[in-house]
Amino acid sequence: MGALDGLKALVTGGASGIGARIAEVFIAEGAAVAVLDREPATGLPARIVAVKADLSDDAAVRAAVEEAATALGGLDVLVNNAGIGAQGTVETATDQEWTRVLDVNVVGTARVSRAAWPYLRASAHAAVVNTASIAATAGLPQRAVYSASKGAVLALTRAMAADGMPDGIRVNAVNPGTADTPWVGRLLDSAPDPAAERAALEARQPHGRLVSADEVARAVLYLASPLAGSTTGTAVEVDGGMAGLRLRPRE
Repeated sequence: MGALDGLKALVTGGASGIGARIAEVFIAEGAAVAVLDREPATGLPARIVAVKADLSDDAAVRAAVEEAATALGGLDVLVNNAGIGAQGTVETATDQEWTRVLDVNVVGTARVSRAAWPYLRASAHAAVVNTASIAATAGLPQRAVYSASKGAVLALTRAMAADGMPDGIRVNAVNPGTADTPWVGRLLDSAPDPAAERAALEARQPHGRLVSADEVARAVLYLASPLAGSTTGTAVEVDGGMAGLRLRPRE
């Protein structure tokens, strides 16, 4: 028996990184899964339904969600994992960067949720899990736009949970620390000294390493499953203690 036996799930940003691992874990736990991404999903299990949409295009999002729900025979779980990053301070970020990142990370999450809501309302085990970030709760340098977007996702999670209560829809979030993902890999590759930058990112987290995609996926699995039936309107930190621990420097 898997934790998601018989449930139907849609994972956005599921073509790679954390989203791909969430889809794989969900399949292993008995769910029927569709992934929504603007890039083709390759290398995933053949049983996964792939639909394509740009989260900034409402018509495309609605069509993709309908396609996924039709293929799966409904929706019980939505994982809003898709998002884009940005570097820079409030002084250096342009209006175009603000518009682009907020439109995908915040409004995109709302667009997919809006399209999926009628299907979720019809489910006996409806759950939404949003991917926020440690950047939503901790001030990180050179992440002004990204932090603002993920802070909004965290606030949106609580508002959606309140609105979802009468419909029987639970809504929670995960707050990953710096994770070992393709996006972080690209940031490291662009650094003057990738090895030194990686070491700095690892040292910033109390457990001394990057968070794995599988660790985030397992937290999402719990929040999405009926085992978390009394959990809504909260966020699970998957950050090696970064949000709450203040340790002494290692000797």
